[in-house]
Amino acid sequence: MAATLWKLTSLGSGVWISLLLLLLNLFPQARAVVGHREPLPDDSKDNITIFTRILDRLLDGYDNRLRPGLGESVTEVRTNIYVTSFGPVSDTDMEYTIDVFFRQSWRDERLKFDGPMQVLPLNNLLASKIWTPDTFFHNGKKSVAHNMTTPNKLLRLVDNGTLLYTMRLTIHAECPMHLEDFPMDAHACPLKFGSYAYTNNEVIYLWTHGDERPVAVAEDGSRLNQYDLLGHVIGKETISSSTGEYVVMTTYFHLKRKIGYFVIQTYLPCIMTVILSQVSFWLNRESVPARTVFGVTTVLTMTTLSISARNSLPKVAYATAMDWFMAVCYAFVFSALIEFATVNYFTKRSWAWDGKKEGMEIRRRESASLSKKTNNTFNIVGTTYAINVAKDQGLTTISKSATAASAKHPFLQKIEDPYMEAKKSYNRISKVDKISRIIFPVLFFIFNLVYWATYVNRKPAIMKSNNQN
Repeated sequence: MAATLWKLTSLGSGVWISLLLLLLNLFPQARAVVGHREPLPDDSKDNITIFTRILDRLLDGYDNRLRPGLGESVTEVRTNIYVTSFGPVSDTDMEYTIDVFFRQSWRDERLKFDGPMQVLPLNNLLASKIWTPDTFFHNGKKSVAHNMTTPNKLLRLVDNGTLLYTMRLTIHAECPMHLEDFPMDAHACPLKFGSYAYTNNEVIYLWTHGDERPVAVAEDGSRLNQYDLLGHVIGKETISSSTGEYVVMTTYFHLKRKIGYFVIQTYLPCIMTVILSQVSFWLNRESVPARTVFGVTTVLTMTTLSISARNSLPKVAYATAMDWFMAVCYAFVFSALIEFATVNYFTKRSWAWDGKKEGMEIRRRESASLSKKTNNTFNIVGTTYAINVAKDQGLTTISKSATAASAKHPFLQKIEDPYMEAKKSYNRISKVDKISRIIFPVLFFIFNLVYWATYVNRKPAIMKSNNQN
């Protein structure tokens, strides 16, 4: 009887255990709660799984060779540019460097999705699996897409199929320059981009509008030493070619050259050289070595300044504003040298004879004529004067007794020593020098006044022409 009872009890316990295991298998959530051995579910892993499935479904059968809306509508690509760094600008190569965040946005109906998130950030690797605009820069000489440490690209997908594609680029672009007003010149450097293969019947570009400006420049983005970035103007053009018409987006960056460097390095040295050449007008015309050194040195200095100023410019066929200034300065310096040659030519007879020897010859003839007088007297208007002969030079002199008589006869005061007269004519200042002391500085001042007034007032006209572009 006891054995039979034990068997029934064991049988009942096995049934209960079997029922409990069956319930745990049927309700695993209850097993996890009761035993606390399984982790709670992670919603993020569920999102990853969901979006993985969404992307797989979107890319399944997606052909990235075909643009959105092919055969139905025109694809609109909205763009904007954020300039992180502008410069430097090369005058010799006529190009500039710009570092930008280039953003493009378009809508692709094939990429619509429904999910827990409205905006889906994606890796840049997905950009190679979907259609992207074939944008290129028309005036770009060289463009670099940054790849350190990974490709600097951003891709976002909105649930309505809109994509935002951003990349960081460094662009070396052409900047046509007209240097007639150099160094008081201003330029409008363009940045042009558009589709390479799609005409305006297939793809068109538009500037983004709203709170975000189409083109923005960082406050500390200027890397210009010789220019000021005054602003920019955006626009849109249509160009025609043998393959069709294409939309071209344009941005003109307005630059104004800083003149401070050229004033210090070129203009002031030229002005000082011209002034130095005019100092020779105040030197004695018989100072041939000194005036020759002034003339030759200033001419060579102007030649050196002209060559050094041209090294920083492209070899243009026309004359710039600085060329005109240096040419006029060179003309002033060369004219000063010619002026000295002219003065020296008209005074070379004074160099041909020695004033001292001529005076001694005059005195010798006078002494010989006076020696013929009896009693060594000299009669002038009834008055007799004694004549004394100088022992050291053998020249005649009039006695002091003639002092009183000369007071009575004023015409005697006009009689001067021939030697002194010859000496005065030898040191006389040239009339050409006297005129040059006034004419040269006045003309140079008038030239500077007209030059600076002309080119400073032409600044608004230059900027207006750039704005029209």
